[in-house]
Amino acid sequence: MQNEGKVLPVEISKEMKSCYIDYAMSVIASRALPDVRDGLKPVHRRILYSMYDLGITPDKGYRKCARIVGDVLGKYHPHGDSSVYDALVRMAQNFNLRYTLVDGHGNFGSVDGDSAAAMRYTEARLQKIALEMVRDIHKNTVDFVPNFDGEEQEPSVLPSRFPNLLVSGSVGIAVGMATNIPPHNLGEVIDGIVELIDKPDVNILDLITKIKGPDFPTGGTIIGKSGIREAYETGRGKITVRAKSEIEEDKNGKQRIIVNEIPYQVNKARLIENIADLVKDKRITGISDLRDESDRDGMRIVIEIKRDANANIVLNQLYKHTRLQDTCGVNMLALVDNKPQTLNLKQILEYYIDFQKEVIRRRTKFDLDKALARAHILEGLIIALDHIDEVIKLIRSSKTGQEAKDGLMSRFGLSDKQAQAILDMRLQRLTGLEREKIDQEYSEIMATIERLQAILADDAKVLNIIKEELIDIKTKYGDERRTSIEKAENEIDYEDLIEEKDVVITLTHAGYIKRINADTYTAQRRGGKGIQAMSTKEDDFAEQIFVTSTHNHILFFSNQGRVYRIKGYEIPESGRTAKGTNLINLLELNPGEKIQAVIALKEFEEDKFLVMCTKNGIIKKTALNLYGNIRKSGLIAINLNEDDELVSVRRTDGSNHIIIATRNGIAIRFDEGDARPLGRSAFGVKGISLNNDDFVVGMEVVDETQTVLVVSENGFGKKTPISEYKCQHRGGKGLITYKVTEKTGPLVGARMVKETDEIMLINNKDIAIRINVSDISVTGRNAMGVTLMRNSEDEKVLAMAKINADDTQETIEEISEEISIPEVEEDNVDQNNTEE
Repeated sequence: MQNEGKVLPVEISKEMKSCYIDYAMSVIASRALPDVRDGLKPVHRRILYSMYDLGITPDKGYRKCARIVGDVLGKYHPHGDSSVYDALVRMAQNFNLRYTLVDGHGNFGSVDGDSAAAMRYTEARLQKIALEMVRDIHKNTVDFVPNFDGEEQEPSVLPSRFPNLLVSGSVGIAVGMATNIPPHNLGEVIDGIVELIDKPDVNILDLITKIKGPDFPTGGTIIGKSGIREAYETGRGKITVRAKSEIEEDKNGKQRIIVNEIPYQVNKARLIENIADLVKDKRITGISDLRDESDRDGMRIVIEIKRDANANIVLNQLYKHTRLQDTCGVNMLALVDNKPQTLNLKQILEYYIDFQKEVIRRRTKFDLDKALARAHILEGLIIALDHIDEVIKLIRSSKTGQEAKDGLMSRFGLSDKQAQAILDMRLQRLTGLEREKIDQEYSEIMATIERLQAILADDAKVLNIIKEELIDIKTKYGDERRTSIEKAENEIDYEDLIEEKDVVITLTHAGYIKRINADTYTAQRRGGKGIQAMSTKEDDFAEQIFVTSTHNHILFFSNQGRVYRIKGYEIPESGRTAKGTNLINLLELNPGEKIQAVIALKEFEEDKFLVMCTKNGIIKKTALNLYGNIRKSGLIAINLNEDDELVSVRRTDGSNHIIIATRNGIAIRFDEGDARPLGRSAFGVKGISLNNDDFVVGMEVVDETQTVLVVSENGFGKKTPISEYKCQHRGGKGLITYKVTEKTGPLVGARMVKETDEIMLINNKDIAIRINVSDISVTGRNAMGVTLMRNSEDEKVLAMAKINADDTQETIEEISEEISIPEVEEDNVDQNNTEE
């Protein structure tokens, strides 16, 4: 038989399975899903590249869409012409894309569902923002691959200089999966990327403060934030979108509803038809008339309300029964390395940043190679001009061009390209002015080479370029949000349920924390015995105590230089004598890590700073907003040497004086301007020079209206005017601030106080006493002070806290309190080399 030996027997089920899988993968990777890098499906990518390659740019005239479609079909996309034209039309529809990529001329359809005119009638060209999608494409920024017949080259992805996946969104149905990514505001997405570049550890909740939610081209109102949060955290969610409407009343008292914006991808004509059907079927009875008054200036649907009907009730019925309120399903599925993957918000931004880093590096490498090639030619021309007479003589004596080239290469050690450039040089280049131009160009080229090499050697410079170019795009094309976001009626923030009130938070040496109402403690006279502050396990004692608000942020700084953040109400409330909750249940502390300092604040202001001081006298100043995005597992607050630990943290405005006190009764005052702001994870600089047996017990921000209060281990204390501490240079030996004796014991803390303040002292027997600052005597720096707390022989003061007794609600939100107690050592005090 003729076909004998050519027919292969196969099992039909296996063949069908194999063929269907091949088909499914082709649809997934080559048709239905966008790439995470440029946010485009292959057909959209091919249209934009084809229009750019044809020169149909914003500064040129429109071209017939049939011409564009034909070019795309013939070169890159061997499918039906309707698929290409439909994709082209969608990129020109301002009710489908938040920022249209194609500038259409003619009938491109409407929000009423009207289809576009035939491609032979319509014209198009690229929008200006579309040029950002293809910018630098011919600088080897992306890979080119052969087209379907191998005759042409097409880009595998566009450089996409703005995050198009989120900005334009995408809708697609593949085999067994689908994607539905809503459009977003360009400026917000860029702000989110800049935030992620500046703070790689930022969490999704903090990113939502920048990227507030989808921003639909048709406007509308998103109801509730829980759907946005779910979609951004998991990649899947449902967002409720409601039309923007208002109720008007005419002079006769008759009401009407005016709808100006409708939910995304809702057909206006069908919506009106649906409302009319509901009225006809008497499912909604309060409507007397319905008309569409939309024109080129905007949308306007007028719904007349019967005189005896309530417009608000009718509007709620419309939300319930029509697409005036619609649900937008979010499924952020995109191709990552040609594989479908559901992504959360941060992952999408991270993949985009990684792609842009590659684009910038490849562009820089291209420019560098070009600059090096030009510098190579210029070096040859300079050699020729330096020996011009000999060069001319050599060329004139040569019989052929090749002989002249070989002679130049042999005589002057030139390359083939350099020798050819010399032969191609016109006589005009021999003038003195032309020589100056060559020298100037060579200097500029070498500077460019140095700059480009520096970029390739430093990731930080690459990221900075990405930021700058994105911010420039935002400036050119950014606009205000069209879609507003409102809280749902049944959506309640947990924090709204928490009463905002003053609380005292206590932390023990073993790491147990609790909060109690501030009014639990009553003020006592100086010298009293105090009340029981808390019941602790054996060998534990209260170490830190501070006053704050339930709604404030609490920053915990550990002895290892890390920082953690929770809200005040997240600390469990306990009774006055309860031991509290172990911090390891609230914070992800490392083994051996202990909280040394605490800051409470309402918000992370951009013009404020945190000043930190370590046990070894190292000081560091950092912008407060760098600590605004802290993971539950914590972040590095300051890098420390092995034998050092963090002691104190204070908030400043950048123009304060700092005072540091040590265990041996030494203090130094200096201008915080002596310490320049440093990065979050940087080391600090020397704040005070310490003797071998001394260490820092406290640091404060100077207030000229207050006094310096110091407390010793044996319960003595005193106030000293701040004027007695002259300003010195950072890193000095300091002055005597307290006369340390065997009777007083070394210092345990130092605070700036005013007369209306109160202080709380806690000893190693867990006894606390609250004292009015006005009851404490004012003495000189070298004095011993008075008894503040009577202790028995085995009792030592371990902690002191300041309580602002006259705080109002406004000032309590701004409290920034910290107590940090280093372990007490029994070393002898040496005050040699100390200035009095």
